[in-house]
Amino acid sequence: MIKRLATALGRRLARYLNQPIRRYQAFAISDPGSLAEILRPADVLLVDGNSRVSTAIKYLIQSTWSHVAMYVGDFRKTGLDPVRAPVLIEADLEQGVIAVPLDKYERLNTRICRPVGLDKEDCQNVCRYVIERIGHAYDLRNVIDLARYLLPVPPVPVYWRRRMLALGSGDPTRAICSTLIAEAFQSVRYPILPLTKPRDEAGAAPDHGKSDVLHIRHSSLFTPRDFDVSPYFRVIKPTVENGFDYSLLTWADQLDNQ
Repeated sequence: MIKRLATALGRRLARYLNQPIRRYQAFAISDPGSLAEILRPADVLLVDGNSRVSTAIKYLIQSTWSHVAMYVGDFRKTGLDPVRAPVLIEADLEQGVIAVPLDKYERLNTRICRPVGLDKEDCQNVCRYVIERIGHAYDLRNVIDLARYLLPVPPVPVYWRRRMLALGSGDPTRAICSTLIAEAFQSVRYPILPLTKPRDEAGAAPDHGKSDVLHIRHSSLFTPRDFDVSPYFRVIKPTVENGFDYSLLTWADQLDNQ
């Protein structure tokens, strides 16, 4: 009985947190057609969300990016229009891990982050990792996990803001932040923002010319912003990639003079 009540309350709370807020302003929109032309499998799509939970997450991690999804289009083989086909895999607060079309985010700010040098086999493994987890759901009984996002700007010290996302059990964390995508890349040992230590401090024998030893950061501590600032991901801008020519732009003051 208590579990059913907690689940019902969690479902209502998740629905409330997922509702869009007013006065959202888009500044870096890429239409779904342009995204479909540029995106490659294993590309990470960062999203500036417009929901209540997005507001809290953006405050906690001090970034405009509150959500992350992975493009796996070539591995879905739907035969549908790539703009409408479910070519993004993401973890949603209400629905868990799901596949969604590109046009879900056509009115939101987005950014593409591409892993550099990821070989074909590992690319397939990364995409397969997230595809195989479709259907994993958020444990809606963890009401406390959800309740921390009710305050748009929770009074949390800077040091603890990242860890605020990792509270609670693994499933809720996976459904509301970038844990799923981080785990996919870590499964093939592709770096995002690993911890580094000198070889001697890590217990490795000194070796001239060899880099520091990398340590895997716990996947629950990753945020969408980490893919943006990572030195191992290249930022891809569809407008630039599709051949931007500033001389073809039409400015308002030019229309006034015509």
